[in-house]
Amino acid sequence: MSAVVTDAKQRGSEATDRKSETTTPTQPGLREGAFGNATALSCRECGHQVALGPFYACPECFGPLEITYDFPQVTREEIEAGPRNIWRYKALLPVPSDIETSPNTEPGFTRLLKADNLGRELGIANLWVKDDTTNPTNSFKDRVVACALSAARELGAKVFACPSTGNLANAVAAAGARAGIKTVVFIPSNLEHPKQVNSAIFTDGLVAVDGNYDDVNKLASEIAGEEEGWAFVNVNVRPYYAEGSKTIGYEIAEQLGWRLPDQVVIPVASGSQLTKVDKAFQELIKLGLVEDKPYKIFGAQATGCGPVATAFKAGTDAIRPVKPDTIAKSLAIGNPADGIYVLDIARRTGGAVEEVTDDEIRAGIVLLARTEGIFAETAGGTTTAVTKKLVETGQLDPTLETVVVNTGHGLKTLDAIADQVGAAATIAPSYKAFKATGI
Repeated sequence: MSAVVTDAKQRGSEATDRKSETTTPTQPGLREGAFGNATALSCRECGHQVALGPFYACPECFGPLEITYDFPQVTREEIEAGPRNIWRYKALLPVPSDIETSPNTEPGFTRLLKADNLGRELGIANLWVKDDTTNPTNSFKDRVVACALSAARELGAKVFACPSTGNLANAVAAAGARAGIKTVVFIPSNLEHPKQVNSAIFTDGLVAVDGNYDDVNKLASEIAGEEEGWAFVNVNVRPYYAEGSKTIGYEIAEQLGWRLPDQVVIPVASGSQLTKVDKAFQELIKLGLVEDKPYKIFGAQATGCGPVATAFKAGTDAIRPVKPDTIAKSLAIGNPADGIYVLDIARRTGGAVEEVTDDEIRAGIVLLARTEGIFAETAGGTTTAVTKKLVETGQLDPTLETVVVNTGHGLKTLDAIADQVGAAATIAPSYKAFKATGI
């Protein structure tokens, strides 16, 4: 049985017996400062705290655990003097102060593009696209994996692994290769071929599972409970992994000149990214790095896998799992772990969770490409299409400053769009033949 899981169960049982609110600051055997300014793991449901270590479920109520911190005084100048990657925010992440000395893919600080052309098409006066396609494996997953890799190292893991809808598998495989640690990644067997190749190039430990993502995730949880020394980034080191998404929020604020946007539209798969962007905004406010102001957060899903959008529209907290049936495979999580928290944030901020069809997703991909020169995968097409729908339905205020998050590159999902853009016009090598095309 996994040393990670065995120890978690043992310490969880001890915590339950003691009925204490907080255990020791870190797991015995970890080096001082292994998790930076993080102080504990706190249950998002009941508030019970446990020591920093390889734990992801509350021993009191089995709710999800989240990192808590004792942040130092951090200034804008200190952050701006840091490297042009996510480690400029290392004081706000669960990583050691010497994180930059450990081989990693150094993701982050991707561009925030002023999207005036797309804004005119959508009728939004002040629109930006946070474009994460320039990360090392061309998606935002490099951010979360970098934090998970740091935790895996500190916990002494021997295998770095994940269940994935594609982008995460790419990021884990690449990060493991860079770090020199064995990687094994599990994907649904019907995953887009480019995403399979993008993992296989980095590791020979690519495993395709007959079933959807939820089936793959269940298998990963079973393996984590049986194999020794395996760190599954979104299972037994999930609290550390999830914190990487905060850096999207930090970067948006910094790149806007240390201020928060009025509205943000974010794709929803598990829902973790959306919740962490909100957490980032709240942390920046508390640290005095940005002015406290209202902002709205919107979630984007595909109709073929939109359980959070369905619950939002029904006005309920009950999210019913669904069997995914959509081209947006990177969003195809039928039982989203953080869905309930997405609902909370959308309602608290005055946002919404909306869904669009596969045809609308394809149109969104084309629209973003032909207005801003950004080739998005299906998740980005979903976010673009949802933004359009939010404007048309009056849910998003087109007069307010808005940021749309594009999480991955379209070269990963070519099949979804290949028949939408037409074939090349083949002509004879003559001016007359060219003129006949009407181009």
